[in-house]
Amino acid sequence: MQRQQAFKYELRPNGEQQRQMQRFVGCCRFVFNKALALQKERHGQGQSKLSYADMCRQLTQWRHDKDTLWLALAPSQALQQSVKDLERAYTNFFAKRAASPKFKKKYQPGSFRYPEPKQIKLDQSNGRIFLPKLGWMKLRLSRPVLGDIKQVTVSQSSGKWFVSIQTAREVEKPILSSNTAVGIDMGVVRFATLSEGSHVEPLNSFTKHEQRLKKTQQSLSRKVKHSNNWKKEKAKLQRLHTRIANARKDFLHKETTTLSKTHALVVVEDLSIRKMNKSTGGKAKRSLNKRILDQGWFEFRRQLEYKLPWNGGRCLAVAAAYTSQTCPRCEHIDRLNRQTQDVFACMQCAYTQHADVVAAMNIVRAGYARLEACGEDVSHLECLTHPLCRLVEAGTHRGDPTQTSGGTVGIPVL
Repeated sequence: MQRQQAFKYELRPNGEQQRQMQRFVGCCRFVFNKALALQKERHGQGQSKLSYADMCRQLTQWRHDKDTLWLALAPSQALQQSVKDLERAYTNFFAKRAASPKFKKKYQPGSFRYPEPKQIKLDQSNGRIFLPKLGWMKLRLSRPVLGDIKQVTVSQSSGKWFVSIQTAREVEKPILSSNTAVGIDMGVVRFATLSEGSHVEPLNSFTKHEQRLKKTQQSLSRKVKHSNNWKKEKAKLQRLHTRIANARKDFLHKETTTLSKTHALVVVEDLSIRKMNKSTGGKAKRSLNKRILDQGWFEFRRQLEYKLPWNGGRCLAVAAAYTSQTCPRCEHIDRLNRQTQDVFACMQCAYTQHADVVAAMNIVRAGYARLEACGEDVSHLECLTHPLCRLVEAGTHRGDPTQTSGGTVGIPVL
Protein backbone atom coordinates (compact mmCIF):
# COMPACT_ATOMS: atom_id res chain seq x y z
CA MET A 1 0.00 0.00 0.00
CA GLN A 2 1.09 3.58 -0.65
CA ARG A 3 1.62 5.99 2.23
CA GLN A 4 1.70 9.74 1.73
CA GLN A 5 3.52 11.64 4.44
CA ALA A 6 4.92 15.12 4.94
CA PHE A 7 8.17 15.93 6.73
CA LYS A 8 8.58 19.46 8.09
CA TYR A 9 11.95 20.97 8.95
CA GLU A 10 13.31 24.35 9.96
CA LEU A 11 15.32 26.12 7.28
CA ARG A 12 18.53 28.01 8.00
CA PRO A 13 18.90 30.46 5.10
CA ASN A 14 21.43 33.23 4.78
CA GLY A 15 20.46 36.89 4.52
CA GLU A 16 20.10 36.96 0.74
CA GLN A 17 17.98 33.80 0.70
CA GLN A 18 15.67 35.25 3.37
CA ARG A 19 15.15 38.40 1.30
CA GLN A 20 14.48 36.28 -1.79
CA MET A 21 11.88 34.18 0.01
CA GLN A 22 10.19 37.33 1.30
CA ARG A 23 9.98 38.56 -2.30
CA PHE A 24 8.53 35.24 -3.47
CA VAL A 25 5.87 35.37 -0.74
CA GLY A 26 5.03 38.94 -1.75
CA CYS A 27 4.76 37.97 -5.43
CA CYS A 28 2.45 35.05 -4.64
CA ARG A 29 0.29 37.29 -2.47
CA PHE A 30 0.14 39.92 -5.25
CA VAL A 31 -0.92 37.34 -7.85
CA PHE A 32 -3.59 35.90 -5.56
CA ASN A 33 -5.05 39.34 -4.77
CA LYS A 34 -4.90 40.53 -8.37
CA ALA A 35 -6.62 37.37 -9.61
CA LEU A 36 -9.28 37.69 -6.90
CA ALA A 37 -9.89 41.34 -7.81
CA LEU A 38 -10.29 40.36 -11.47
CA GLN A 39 -12.80 37.65 -10.59
CA LYS A 40 -14.79 40.05 -8.39
CA GLU A 41 -14.77 42.67 -11.16
CA ARG A 42 -16.14 40.17 -13.68
CA HIS A 43 -18.79 39.08 -11.20
CA GLY A 44 -19.85 42.70 -10.68
CA GLN A 45 -20.22 43.10 -14.46
CA GLY A 46 -22.35 39.97 -14.71
CA GLN A 47 -19.68 37.92 -16.50
CA SER A 48 -18.77 34.30 -15.78
CA LYS A 49 -15.79 33.31 -13.64
CA LEU A 50 -12.50 32.72 -15.41
CA SER A 51 -11.19 29.16 -15.36
CA TYR A 52 -7.78 28.13 -14.07
CA ALA A 53 -6.39 27.95 -17.62
CA ASP A 54 -7.64 31.47 -18.39
CA MET A 55 -6.12 32.79 -15.17
CA CYS A 56 -2.77 31.23 -16.09
CA ARG A 57 -2.90 33.12 -19.40
CA GLN A 58 -3.57 36.31 -17.46
CA LEU A 59 -0.58 35.48 -15.23
CA THR A 60 1.66 35.22 -18.30
CA GLN A 61 0.54 38.67 -19.39
CA TRP A 62 1.23 40.10 -15.94
CA ARG A 63 4.73 38.62 -15.95
CA HIS A 64 5.49 40.36 -19.28
CA ASP A 65 3.78 43.65 -18.42
CA LYS A 66 6.30 46.44 -17.96
CA ASP A 67 4.59 47.56 -14.73
CA THR A 68 4.91 44.11 -13.13
CA LEU A 69 8.14 42.78 -14.60
CA TRP A 70 9.32 42.02 -11.07
CA LEU A 71 6.95 39.03 -11.06
CA ALA A 72 9.45 37.26 -13.33
CA LEU A 73 11.91 37.17 -10.43
CA ALA A 74 9.71 34.62 -8.61
CA PRO A 75 9.39 30.97 -9.72
CA SER A 76 6.62 30.71 -12.31
CA GLN A 77 5.25 27.48 -10.85
CA ALA A 78 4.93 29.04 -7.40
CA LEU A 79 2.83 31.84 -8.94
CA GLN A 80 0.68 29.27 -10.75
CA GLN A 81 0.07 27.55 -7.42
CA SER A 82 -1.33 30.82 -6.05
CA VAL A 83 -3.82 30.86 -8.92
CA LYS A 84 -4.65 27.22 -8.16
CA ASP A 85 -5.21 28.12 -4.49
CA LEU A 86 -7.75 30.74 -5.55
CA GLU A 87 -9.48 28.23 -7.82
CA ARG A 88 -9.69 25.74 -4.94
CA ALA A 89 -11.04 28.48 -2.64
CA TYR A 90 -13.83 29.23 -5.13
CA THR A 91 -14.59 25.52 -5.49
CA ASN A 92 -14.98 25.17 -1.72
CA PHE A 93 -17.10 28.32 -1.61
CA PHE A 94 -19.52 27.10 -4.31
CA ALA A 95 -19.73 23.72 -2.54
CA LYS A 96 -20.64 25.59 0.70
CA ARG A 97 -17.59 24.19 2.48
CA ALA A 98 -15.98 27.58 3.13
CA ALA A 99 -16.63 31.30 3.04
CA SER A 100 -15.97 33.55 0.05
CA PRO A 101 -12.25 34.06 -0.76
CA LYS A 102 -10.68 37.12 0.86
CA PHE A 103 -7.69 39.26 0.00
CA LYS A 104 -4.41 38.37 1.68
CA LYS A 105 -2.85 40.98 3.94
CA LYS A 106 0.74 42.13 3.74
CA TYR A 107 1.89 41.66 7.32
CA GLN A 108 0.76 38.06 7.69
CA PRO A 109 2.96 34.95 7.28
CA GLY A 110 2.81 33.51 3.79
CA SER A 111 4.03 30.50 1.86
CA PHE A 112 4.81 29.26 -1.64
CA ARG A 113 5.04 25.82 -3.23
CA TYR A 114 7.23 23.96 -5.69
CA PRO A 115 4.99 21.30 -7.32
CA GLU A 116 7.65 19.85 -9.63
CA PRO A 117 9.85 17.29 -7.79
CA LYS A 118 12.45 17.21 -10.59
CA GLN A 119 13.55 20.72 -9.61
CA ILE A 120 14.16 19.72 -5.98
CA LYS A 121 17.42 18.19 -4.74
CA LEU A 122 17.81 16.83 -1.23
CA ASP A 123 21.21 16.09 0.31
CA GLN A 124 20.38 14.34 3.57
CA SER A 125 23.97 13.43 4.39
CA ASN A 126 24.93 17.11 4.54
CA GLY A 127 21.55 18.38 5.78
CA ARG A 128 20.73 20.71 2.88
CA ILE A 129 18.14 21.16 0.13
CA PHE A 130 18.23 22.79 -3.30
CA LEU A 131 15.27 24.98 -4.29
CA PRO A 132 14.85 26.80 -7.64
CA LYS A 133 16.05 30.44 -7.62
CA LEU A 134 17.25 29.99 -4.02
CA GLY A 135 20.08 27.50 -4.40
CA TRP A 136 21.35 25.18 -1.69
CA MET A 137 20.02 25.88 1.78
CA LYS A 138 20.78 24.38 5.18
CA LEU A 139 17.94 22.74 7.09
CA ARG A 140 17.59 21.23 10.54
CA LEU A 141 17.21 17.58 9.54
CA SER A 142 15.70 16.18 12.74
CA ARG A 143 14.73 12.86 11.08
CA PRO A 144 15.35 11.24 7.68
CA VAL A 145 13.04 11.85 4.73
CA LEU A 146 11.40 8.61 3.59
CA GLY A 147 9.96 8.05 0.12
CA ASP A 148 9.93 9.95 -3.16
CA ILE A 149 9.49 13.73 -3.08
CA LYS A 150 6.21 14.92 -4.62
CA GLN A 151 6.19 18.61 -3.77
CA VAL A 152 7.77 21.12 -1.40
CA THR A 153 6.16 23.99 0.52
CA VAL A 154 8.14 26.84 2.07
CA SER A 155 6.39 28.78 4.85
CA GLN A 156 7.16 31.37 7.50
CA SER A 157 6.10 31.34 11.14
CA SER A 158 7.24 33.54 14.05
CA GLY A 159 10.20 34.88 12.11
CA LYS A 160 11.47 31.41 11.13
CA TRP A 161 11.32 29.63 7.79
CA PHE A 162 10.17 26.05 7.39
CA VAL A 163 10.07 23.56 4.53
CA SER A 164 7.43 20.83 4.27
CA ILE A 165 8.42 17.93 2.01
CA GLN A 166 5.48 15.87 0.75
CA THR A 167 6.52 12.28 -0.02
CA ALA A 168 4.96 9.01 -1.14
CA ARG A 169 6.28 5.49 -0.63
CA GLU A 170 5.20 1.89 -0.75
CA VAL A 171 4.88 0.13 2.61
CA GLU A 172 3.82 -3.33 3.62
CA LYS A 173 0.26 -3.85 4.75
CA PRO A 174 0.27 -3.30 8.53
CA ILE A 175 -0.51 -6.22 10.81
CA LEU A 176 -2.75 -5.60 13.80
CA SER A 177 -0.78 -5.86 17.02
CA SER A 178 -3.94 -5.57 19.12
CA ASN A 179 -7.58 -6.62 18.87
CA THR A 180 -9.10 -4.23 21.39
CA ALA A 181 -11.83 -1.67 20.74
CA VAL A 182 -12.27 1.40 22.89
CA GLY A 183 -14.67 4.35 23.00
CA ILE A 184 -13.52 7.88 23.80
CA ASP A 185 -15.60 10.69 25.27
CA MET A 186 -14.10 14.16 24.80
CA GLY A 187 -14.42 16.75 27.54
CA VAL A 188 -12.98 19.87 29.15
CA VAL A 189 -12.35 18.75 32.74
CA ARG A 190 -11.15 15.41 31.35
CA PHE A 191 -9.59 15.73 27.92
CA ALA A 192 -10.43 12.13 26.95
CA THR A 193 -12.24 9.44 28.93
CA LEU A 194 -11.85 5.85 27.73
CA SER A 195 -14.54 3.22 28.01
CA GLU A 196 -12.41 0.99 30.25
CA GLY A 197 -12.45 3.72 32.93
CA SER A 198 -9.13 5.52 32.46
CA HIS A 199 -8.87 9.14 31.36
CA VAL A 200 -6.36 11.69 30.07
CA GLU A 201 -5.90 15.00 31.87
CA PRO A 202 -6.06 18.12 29.66
CA LEU A 203 -2.96 20.15 28.89
CA ASN A 204 -4.70 23.59 28.83
CA SER A 205 -1.76 25.21 27.07
CA PHE A 206 -3.62 28.43 26.27
CA THR A 207 -5.00 28.80 29.81
CA LYS A 208 -1.51 28.54 31.30
CA HIS A 209 -0.23 31.42 29.15
CA GLU A 210 -3.43 33.50 29.06
CA GLN A 211 -2.26 36.21 31.46
CA ARG A 212 1.08 36.53 29.71
CA LEU A 213 -0.71 36.81 26.38
CA LYS A 214 -3.00 39.49 27.77
CA LYS A 215 -0.08 41.62 28.99
CA THR A 216 1.78 41.26 25.69
CA GLN A 217 -1.31 42.23 23.69
CA GLN A 218 -1.86 45.27 25.90
CA SER A 219 1.74 46.31 25.40
CA LEU A 220 1.34 45.87 21.62
CA SER A 221 -1.77 48.06 21.55
CA ARG A 222 0.19 50.95 23.10
CA LYS A 223 2.88 50.93 20.40
CA VAL A 224 2.74 53.01 17.22
CA LYS A 225 1.57 50.69 14.47
CA HIS A 226 4.36 49.40 12.16
CA SER A 227 7.08 51.11 14.22
CA ASN A 228 10.21 49.22 15.24
CA ASN A 229 8.97 48.73 18.80
CA TRP A 230 5.60 47.55 17.46
CA LYS A 231 7.35 44.98 15.25
CA LYS A 232 9.43 43.73 18.20
CA GLU A 233 6.36 43.36 20.41
CA LYS A 234 4.42 41.63 17.64
CA ALA A 235 7.28 39.17 17.12
CA LYS A 236 7.23 38.47 20.86
CA LEU A 237 3.49 37.81 20.69
CA GLN A 238 3.94 35.49 17.71
CA ARG A 239 6.61 33.49 19.53
CA LEU A 240 4.26 33.07 22.49
CA HIS A 241 1.42 31.85 20.26
CA THR A 242 3.82 29.45 18.56
CA ARG A 243 4.94 28.05 21.91
CA ILE A 244 1.30 27.43 22.90
CA ALA A 245 0.52 25.75 19.59
CA ASN A 246 3.64 23.58 19.68
CA ALA A 247 2.89 22.39 23.23
CA ARG A 248 -0.66 21.46 22.22
CA LYS A 249 0.53 19.71 19.06
CA ASP A 250 3.14 17.73 20.97
CA PHE A 251 0.54 16.65 23.54
CA LEU A 252 -1.92 15.52 20.86
CA HIS A 253 0.70 13.61 18.88
CA LYS A 254 1.85 11.68 21.94
CA GLU A 255 -1.69 10.70 22.95
CA THR A 256 -2.83 9.71 19.45
CA THR A 257 0.34 7.69 18.83
CA THR A 258 -0.20 5.73 22.03
CA LEU A 259 -3.86 5.03 21.18
CA SER A 260 -3.13 4.03 17.58
CA LYS A 261 -0.50 1.50 18.68
CA THR A 262 -2.55 -0.11 21.45
CA HIS A 263 -6.06 -0.43 19.94
CA ALA A 264 -7.51 -1.90 16.75
CA LEU A 265 -10.70 0.19 16.81
CA VAL A 266 -11.18 3.64 18.33
CA VAL A 267 -14.69 5.09 18.36
CA VAL A 268 -15.01 8.84 18.94
CA GLU A 269 -17.82 11.39 19.00
CA ASP A 270 -18.78 13.21 15.82
CA LEU A 271 -18.66 16.67 17.37
CA SER A 272 -19.49 19.92 15.59
CA ILE A 273 -17.07 22.38 17.18
CA ARG A 274 -18.49 25.32 15.22
CA LYS A 275 -22.00 24.80 16.58
CA MET A 276 -20.70 24.27 20.10
CA ASN A 277 -18.86 27.61 19.97
CA LYS A 278 -21.85 29.68 18.87
CA SER A 279 -21.94 32.06 21.80
CA THR A 280 -25.23 32.73 23.56
CA GLY A 281 -23.75 35.57 25.58
CA GLY A 282 -22.39 35.72 29.08
CA LYS A 283 -18.94 35.49 30.61
CA ALA A 284 -19.33 31.79 31.51
CA LYS A 285 -20.10 30.89 27.90
CA ARG A 286 -17.07 32.80 26.58
CA SER A 287 -14.85 31.04 29.12
CA LEU A 288 -16.24 27.66 28.05
CA ASN A 289 -15.57 28.47 24.39
CA LYS A 290 -11.95 29.28 25.20
CA ARG A 291 -11.49 25.99 27.00
CA ILE A 292 -13.14 24.02 24.18
CA LEU A 293 -10.88 25.59 21.55
CA ASP A 294 -7.86 25.03 23.80
CA GLN A 295 -8.37 21.24 23.77
CA GLY A 296 -7.89 20.63 20.04
CA TRP A 297 -10.63 18.01 19.63
CA PHE A 298 -10.75 18.20 15.85
CA GLU A 299 -6.97 17.81 15.54
CA PHE A 300 -7.13 14.86 17.95
CA ARG A 301 -9.68 13.11 15.73
CA ARG A 302 -7.79 14.02 12.53
CA GLN A 303 -4.58 12.46 13.83
CA LEU A 304 -6.39 9.29 14.90
CA GLU A 305 -7.98 8.97 11.46
CA TYR A 306 -4.62 8.74 9.69
CA LYS A 307 -2.47 7.10 12.39
CA LEU A 308 -4.75 4.13 13.08
CA PRO A 309 -4.70 2.89 9.43
CA TRP A 310 -0.90 3.14 9.50
CA ASN A 311 -0.94 0.54 12.29
CA GLY A 312 -3.73 -1.57 10.78
CA GLY A 313 -6.45 -0.08 12.96
CA ARG A 314 -9.52 1.99 12.30
CA CYS A 315 -11.14 5.17 13.63
CA LEU A 316 -14.92 5.48 13.65
CA ALA A 317 -17.05 8.55 14.48
CA VAL A 318 -20.59 8.15 15.81
CA ALA A 319 -23.30 10.62 16.81
CA ALA A 320 -22.82 12.10 20.26
CA ALA A 321 -26.54 12.51 21.02
CA TYR A 322 -27.76 11.00 24.32
CA THR A 323 -24.49 9.17 25.01
CA SER A 324 -24.27 10.63 28.52
CA GLN A 325 -28.00 10.20 29.21
CA THR A 326 -28.36 6.52 28.27
CA CYS A 327 -27.94 3.86 30.92
CA PRO A 328 -25.56 1.08 29.78
CA ARG A 329 -27.40 -1.43 31.98
CA CYS A 330 -31.08 -0.98 31.10
CA GLU A 331 -30.69 1.42 28.14
CA HIS A 332 -33.10 3.88 29.75
CA ILE A 333 -32.73 7.36 28.22
CA ASP A 334 -33.54 10.33 30.43
CA ARG A 335 -31.87 13.69 30.89
CA LEU A 336 -32.47 13.31 34.65
CA ASN A 337 -30.01 10.40 34.63
CA ARG A 338 -27.28 13.03 34.66
CA GLN A 339 -28.30 15.58 37.23
CA THR A 340 -24.70 16.77 37.83
CA GLN A 341 -21.70 17.19 35.57
CA ASP A 342 -19.80 14.18 36.91
CA VAL A 343 -22.28 11.68 38.34
CA PHE A 344 -24.56 9.45 36.27
CA ALA A 345 -27.42 7.87 38.24
CA CYS A 346 -30.05 5.93 36.32
CA MET A 347 -33.60 6.81 37.37
CA GLN A 348 -34.84 3.32 36.47
CA CYS A 349 -32.23 0.79 37.66
CA ALA A 350 -30.23 3.04 40.04
CA TYR A 351 -26.93 2.29 38.28
CA THR A 352 -24.27 4.86 39.27
CA GLN A 353 -21.05 5.68 37.44
CA HIS A 354 -18.98 8.63 36.25
CA ALA A 355 -20.88 10.34 33.44
CA ASP A 356 -17.89 10.47 31.08
CA VAL A 357 -17.24 6.74 31.49
CA VAL A 358 -20.89 6.00 30.71
CA ALA A 359 -20.69 8.17 27.59
CA ALA A 360 -17.53 6.38 26.41
CA MET A 361 -19.20 2.99 26.95
CA ASN A 362 -22.23 4.05 24.92
CA ILE A 363 -19.95 5.41 22.20
CA VAL A 364 -18.12 2.10 21.73
CA ARG A 365 -21.46 0.27 21.72
CA ALA A 366 -22.71 2.57 18.97
CA GLY A 367 -19.55 1.86 16.98
CA TYR A 368 -20.11 -1.88 17.31
CA ALA A 369 -23.73 -1.49 16.21
CA ARG A 370 -22.76 0.48 13.11
CA LEU A 371 -20.14 -2.05 12.04
CA GLU A 372 -22.59 -4.93 12.43
CA ALA A 373 -25.31 -3.01 10.57
CA CYS A 374 -22.87 -2.65 7.67
CA GLY A 375 -22.30 -6.40 7.68
CA GLU A 376 -18.74 -6.29 9.03
CA ASP A 377 -17.31 -8.99 11.29
CA VAL A 378 -16.52 -7.72 14.79
CA SER A 379 -16.07 -11.07 16.50
CA HIS A 380 -12.28 -10.66 16.51
CA LEU A 381 -12.49 -7.40 18.47
CA GLU A 382 -12.27 -7.30 22.26
CA CYS A 383 -14.35 -4.45 23.65
CA LEU A 384 -12.62 -2.58 26.47
CA THR A 385 -15.12 -1.27 29.00
CA HIS A 386 -15.23 -0.45 32.69
CA PRO A 387 -14.04 -3.38 34.89
CA LEU A 388 -17.62 -3.94 36.09
CA CYS A 389 -18.75 -4.60 32.52
CA ARG A 390 -18.82 -7.95 30.77
CA LEU A 391 -19.39 -8.95 27.20
CA VAL A 392 -22.87 -9.77 26.00
CA GLU A 393 -23.75 -13.22 24.77
CA ALA A 394 -26.62 -13.90 22.42
CA GLY A 395 -29.99 -15.37 23.38
CA THR A 396 -31.15 -13.70 26.62
CA HIS A 397 -33.25 -10.73 27.70
CA ARG A 398 -31.63 -7.32 27.29
CA GLY A 399 -33.18 -5.63 30.27
CA ASP A 400 -32.10 -8.20 32.88
CA PRO A 401 -28.66 -7.22 34.24
CA THR A 402 -28.05 -10.74 35.55
CA GLN A 403 -28.41 -12.26 32.09
CA THR A 404 -26.94 -11.59 28.68
CA SER A 405 -28.66 -9.81 25.84
CA GLY A 406 -29.94 -11.01 22.50
CA GLY A 407 -28.26 -8.04 20.86
CA THR A 408 -24.87 -7.59 19.34
CA VAL A 409 -22.05 -9.90 20.37
CA GLY A 410 -19.27 -7.87 21.96
CA ILE A 411 -21.49 -5.08 23.34
CA PRO A 412 -20.91 -4.67 27.08
CA VAL A 413 -23.65 -4.43 29.66
CA LEU A 414 -23.54 -4.38 33.44
